[in-house]
Amino acid sequence: METCLRTAGYHLIAGVDEAGRGSLAGPVVAAAVILPPTCAIDGVDDSKALSAHRREQLDLAIRAEAMAIGFGVIQEEVIDAINILQATMLAMRRAIEDLNPPPDFVLIDGDRSPNCSSPHRLIPSGDRLCFSISAASILAKVGRDRIMQAYDLALPQYGFSRHKGYGTPEHLSAIARFGASPIHRKSFRGVREYV
Repeated sequence: METCLRTAGYHLIAGVDEAGRGSLAGPVVAAAVILPPTCAIDGVDDSKALSAHRREQLDLAIRAEAMAIGFGVIQEEVIDAINILQATMLAMRRAIEDLNPPPDFVLIDGDRSPNCSSPHRLIPSGDRLCFSISAASILAKVGRDRIMQAYDLALPQYGFSRHKGYGTPEHLSAIARFGASPIHRKSFRGVREYV
């Protein structure tokens, strides 16, 4: 995909993806990355297909190669106020706007446009199909995991370092026992019943 765009005259091509959309707690995090045309990092793939250790290794490699990296982080109270779809689009827009230099073209994972000002293309399952989106998915996942690990230090009873806020049996049991924490998404099923 990137090769075709470069042939068409685009040079700064960004990939964008998000992490945490389905979580019951914490923010949704989007990452955008512009990689040089010669970039070839072995093992870059959809972040969900990689171990946490491998994602950490690749995160370092991507950061070392990247021409620009941007992040958008939307907290749980905004997610509750505007819904997770709109929060995800906002996170993606902010990640794209955070890129310096700005991109000539943006490749976005999914089938919904975040209404960015740059020319862009939506690619469903792009985190498996497109190198720059795969790289962005790793940055977003590692970044969000670190946020949830920090929350785990403040709220150890929920086990955020293990499940990262997703609706595992352990997490659902903790919500039932301790109620919703300040970082839980109060509008989500599995949480709202305990608010």
